[in-house]
Amino acid sequence: MMNEEIKSFASLVTEVQSRGICGKCGGCVSFCSAGELNALRFGDDGTPEFADEERCLTCGICYLICPQVKVLDAELETRFGWEGSIGPYRSVRSARTTDPETVEVATDGGVVTSLLIRALESGLIDGAIVSRRIGPFSRQPAVATTKGELLDAAGSHFGEAAHLGEIGRTYTSFVPAIREIGKLRERRLERVALVGTPCQVYSLRKMQLLRVIPSDAIRLVIGLFCMESFAFTDETRAHLEERLGVPLDCVVKLNVKDDVILTKSTGEEIHVPFEVVDEIARPACMACPDFASDYADISCGGLGSPAGYTTAVIRTADGEKLYNDTRRRGLIEELSGSDRETAVLQRTTTVAKISSFALRKRERASVAMGESDA
Repeated sequence: MMNEEIKSFASLVTEVQSRGICGKCGGCVSFCSAGELNALRFGDDGTPEFADEERCLTCGICYLICPQVKVLDAELETRFGWEGSIGPYRSVRSARTTDPETVEVATDGGVVTSLLIRALESGLIDGAIVSRRIGPFSRQPAVATTKGELLDAAGSHFGEAAHLGEIGRTYTSFVPAIREIGKLRERRLERVALVGTPCQVYSLRKMQLLRVIPSDAIRLVIGLFCMESFAFTDETRAHLEERLGVPLDCVVKLNVKDDVILTKSTGEEIHVPFEVVDEIARPACMACPDFASDYADISCGGLGSPAGYTTAVIRTADGEKLYNDTRRRGLIEELSGSDRETAVLQRTTTVAKISSFALRKRERASVAMGESDA
């Protein structure tokens, strides 16, 4: 009788998949308590599905850790002291790496890579789940255990293969990093950092709240600012190229600040309003309310900082300790104002920008969920 009251994968099919907001992160399959029984599997297009519904243990873990399910929000907010428009934070900084090797491969200021290198070299972590860039719109998950692998993940890797990760007939820029957590025990890594989008950070924190093994191996969480990831077919890709006036194969880098910035192989930058790229945003992203990775130890992105700098929202004591250690060792340097008043104004403006984007995403999610309910 108790099992009938617990929501599990069947509930996810009804409440998430049928509404078109499954993000295909893979957490439900990767952390299924009936994993050895092969109750769940990934379909041809990456969508989780029953392999054998009779083998489901109806434990509810898959339901609770899904990023589209909000039933643990009150517990998370209490644990992390969530407040304000962008969650808890101790300080907001604009900084950049001082390491020439990192500068060569950095998207913004290279702060995330420098923080990970310092965490690795100090013994705080023995590996990091990161995303390795294989094209301007495409990344794949990877576990880095050396400085060289961290630099490799931060750099560009454009070969003759398609620039976009392809699942079935759909291209996607989403990186299923959560699936890598489930493999940590196989790699015998016990102190790991996760670099992820807000939905991934959110799922991880719910796993840790529920003490789902091996989420306890994640000792550091660096969240990324994220408005949306992309998914499109050949047809919608052609439509986007027509809107942009440039073939996507000519684009070598994508970055987000006040808008979406596409950098061509010639070095020319094209600034694209979000309204244009919203057309190819994944439906799951449109339903996500978190922009600034509110539950990370440190959240990073380009918004609010000048070119060549990273905005770092330092949220927890662990995040602050690592950031300060990295800065004291001269591995990163902060943007310096002409005086204290200027510095305060800069940080106030940065927080206002982040808050504005966070509010926009939260309102967009509210509309999307309202439309789904209609």
